[in-house]
Amino acid sequence: MARIHPTAIIHPGAELHSTVEVGPYCIIGPNVKVGEGTRFLSHVVVDGWTTIGRNNEFFQFGSIGAIPQDLKYKGERTELIIGDHNVFRESVTLNLGTSQGIGKTEVGNHNLLMAYVHLGHDVVIGNHAIIANSANLAGHVTVEDYANVGGMTGIIQFIRIGAYSYIGGCSVIDRDVTPFTVVVGARPVELKGANIIGLRRRGFKNETISAINESLKLWKRPDVMKEQCLLEIESQFGEIPEIQRLVQFIRKSESGCVK
Repeated sequence: MARIHPTAIIHPGAELHSTVEVGPYCIIGPNVKVGEGTRFLSHVVVDGWTTIGRNNEFFQFGSIGAIPQDLKYKGERTELIIGDHNVFRESVTLNLGTSQGIGKTEVGNHNLLMAYVHLGHDVVIGNHAIIANSANLAGHVTVEDYANVGGMTGIIQFIRIGAYSYIGGCSVIDRDVTPFTVVVGARPVELKGANIIGLRRRGFKNETISAINESLKLWKRPDVMKEQCLLEIESQFGEIPEIQRLVQFIRKSESGCVK
């Protein structure tokens, strides 16, 4: 049977695995499902149509599965889906999705969301991402695998953050961030080059990192049109899978990418 502190309030409709731990003054609503080994330390409120996987840890004062901060939301059944092995530090807020979006907010596996992080409605977080203290992600943002978002960063709606990228603290992101890159700044945010340290830590080969860096130099050229840049990158490095991913990401961008 789940270990539930006597001060916690668990709705009879909630489904908790027998190994779940619920600490003091937590509140869990009727449409919540929680997988094995997940822990709620204290004062965590979980509501909405929220599904939580295995071995997650929620620190105090989190608001998980609250309704979207969107005036168009009228009580539709939308979801928050959380995978496995995630850590949510103090006062993290995660909202449900909206029917105008994809209908769900989703967090994958092995992510760390530090204190005061906010995920708006219809945000999708991949795997192994780190989002530092007080970063705020507006609705419809996508963060791909192994991305790092610096503290006190703001990301506007409908932005994509590419895999293995690094965003410096206190940035304002109003364009897509290409994979494998470092960006920093606030209107304009600036592309600094490849995320060399992060890529080395993840086992990328030096020749791959070098190709990414040279491709980014081409991409940053102000005197060449977008498609010409991409064609030149493909002609020089197109056989490398990471470069193919980079080019595909830029071509798919609807908001434009940071340079």
